[in-house]
Amino acid sequence: MNERLDAAVAALHAQAVDTLRRWIRVPSEKMPAEAGAPFGRPLRDMLTLALEDAKNLGMQTRDFDGYIGEAEIGEGEETMGILAHLDVVPAGDGWQVDPYGAVVEDGKMYGRGTSDDKGPAVAALFAMKAVLDAGIPLKRKVRLILGCDEESGWEDIRHYQQARKMPDFGFSPDASYPVINTEKGIEQLRLYAALPGDESGASYPVYSVTAGERPNVIPGLATAEIGCADLDALRRALEQTGLDVTAEAAGPNRARIVSHGVTGHASMPAFGKNAAGQLLLALSAIGAGGGVQPVIRRLAETIGMDFTGKGLGIDGQDAISGALTLNLGVLRITPDGLEALLDIRHPVLMNGEMIRRIVGLRLEDLGIRVETASYKAPLHVPEQSRIVSSLLKVYYEVTGNEPRAIAIGGGTYSRSMDNCVAFGCTLPGHPDLAHQAGEHMALDHLLLHMRVFAHAIAELAG
Repeated sequence: MNERLDAAVAALHAQAVDTLRRWIRVPSEKMPAEAGAPFGRPLRDMLTLALEDAKNLGMQTRDFDGYIGEAEIGEGEETMGILAHLDVVPAGDGWQVDPYGAVVEDGKMYGRGTSDDKGPAVAALFAMKAVLDAGIPLKRKVRLILGCDEESGWEDIRHYQQARKMPDFGFSPDASYPVINTEKGIEQLRLYAALPGDESGASYPVYSVTAGERPNVIPGLATAEIGCADLDALRRALEQTGLDVTAEAAGPNRARIVSHGVTGHASMPAFGKNAAGQLLLALSAIGAGGGVQPVIRRLAETIGMDFTGKGLGIDGQDAISGALTLNLGVLRITPDGLEALLDIRHPVLMNGEMIRRIVGLRLEDLGIRVETASYKAPLHVPEQSRIVSSLLKVYYEVTGNEPRAIAIGGGTYSRSMDNCVAFGCTLPGHPDLAHQAGEHMALDHLLLHMRVFAHAIAELAG
């Protein structure tokens, strides 16, 4: 290993921690567009701050109309890209500390974005600075791309692709180690329907259902407002379901049912507990609904808390990328109708259009229409490729851990260019905290990521 490079990394650790603290304190959730701020003022401020920090570290920077930015070092015909993002999902419920306070306890910094993806972005930025400080000669440019719409529609990347040639190869530090050379297809489906408004004669008429904010986040809380003449009877009926739901008064002859789940990333639904699906099961079990009862019953039967897609007839797996996963991320039922968003991560060898057709056929008799809200094709880069084999080599040399290529259900910017894979930052044996309450990064892990990325730059661009 290059001891000079390791020394340069170590010397920058405290500055990297301070930088991450300042970045976390910017609540860079996507907001309505403003002039010069296509994703809202907080993300505009976050991108400005990140590019100012990179410029102060001696890098060439460029801002692409507030959509995305870059910081670059080195010279050469080829460019190595490191693709990270500055936007975060909403903080959500369940935090024990301020999600934008950058609180440090027991050697860990807590905050939304510490692991996804500001922490990895800071690690990459200071890895580049360490390469400069150590005087490592580079034959290729190294470009850190900082997006602002990764958690939503990827408008940032499309804007960048129109303005700039993508790098020749690279990695995205937005997932896990060792190296992720396979990413499932990501299909987000929108379900919508006008619903019968007649609730007369129903024991528990349903007036509204609300759950979730993003399709790629497992809802940790869901609520329904229903008609109820006897709150105690409702509570007894809910208790018999065995589900984690409660009922409270919401006005004269009305009650609010609250479904308690566990939030998490849609790519790993087995590690969460979908409050929206649980609420559907509870409503179906007590016969809630009147005119909307058939829709509630069907969604409970076909989706509920199942994350395999079996109820919709779309379950499947392949040897390359594993099994399909399903997340009911957003659910709204109002007098105006139904709207829901499903996040489906499908194996490499499955077809996204066929999945949409099957879901549509399963629900069409109730007047529920299905359309593709967004789609990202699967990714597979052979393990024998230069980018994968080089990153595996670096990972083993720095960490001593087993080097192997793996598949994930998550989606990274790696899909936006050729010869690109996901590399870091969740370490084997450690939980993936993306999109969860209590998200944090251990400060010694930040140092390790800086070392890994610095040596990866030296290996691939030197």
